[in-house]
Amino acid sequence: MTDPKTLHGTDVVEVAGLTKSFDGPKGKPIQVLRDNDFSVAPGSVTVIIGPSGSGKTTMLRSLNALDIPDAGVIRIGEVSVDFADLGTPRKGLGSGRKLTRADNALLARYRLQSGMVFQSHNLFPNKTVLQNVTEGPVIVQKRDAEEARTEAHALLERVGLAEQAEQLPHQLSGGQQQRVGIARALAMKPTVVLFDEPTSALDPELVGDVLGVIKDLAVEGTTMVIVTHEIRFAQQVSNQVLFIDGGAIVERGTPADVIGAPSNERTKTFLKRILDPA
Repeated sequence: MTDPKTLHGTDVVEVAGLTKSFDGPKGKPIQVLRDNDFSVAPGSVTVIIGPSGSGKTTMLRSLNALDIPDAGVIRIGEVSVDFADLGTPRKGLGSGRKLTRADNALLARYRLQSGMVFQSHNLFPNKTVLQNVTEGPVIVQKRDAEEARTEAHALLERVGLAEQAEQLPHQLSGGQQQRVGIARALAMKPTVVLFDEPTSALDPELVGDVLGVIKDLAVEGTTMVIVTHEIRFAQQVSNQVLFIDGGAIVERGTPADVIGAPSNERTKTFLKRILDPA
């Protein structure tokens, strides 16, 4: 593997040429992401919006290397990866790559730069809330257990769950579980926190608590990239909005520009359908 190219901007996340395909019927590749470029400034919130199947979640999962892109250079913090240089492609463009030990070591360092908050919480069901939050810092980062517990208590206080520290996930509401997921991501002290539709699996009455925590993080200067269908929330919390359709970013800018006064016809059609369904 050659040394990964390094992007040298002042932003904390830089993406160039991000491309991803998956195997489709009869092994024919389906291109999900097409040559995307964007960056994320420190302390800012980037929101990705677009129709179902447009590639939003794949883009987010590519940032965390949960899905390995076919091509593209991504830098998060001080770690840069040229995904075209990783290993060798397996049969079929969308079949992933055969990675070397050096590749896996690089990806492990790269993944530590971001924290992921999933749609469906993904908490350890047999561990307490506190244990869920301390698991990553202690097991993955090899940090002192007592220090990790102290920081976990502070994070649970921050997301409004200090009194639930010793409860198990099944004793919590969906909204509470999602807030544990946010605390768990923050516990790893990532450069950027990634949110994949953080409210899509919640009952409507629980959405506000989770969005409130994310808004507080934005005010505090936490760098975030959020995939969401909550357009009004995107207007309130974001510094940058990316509208993606057909695997490509077709419009980007401030929420006032992209949501308030979009210039792309596809963006206009999408937003009208979401914001004015009648």
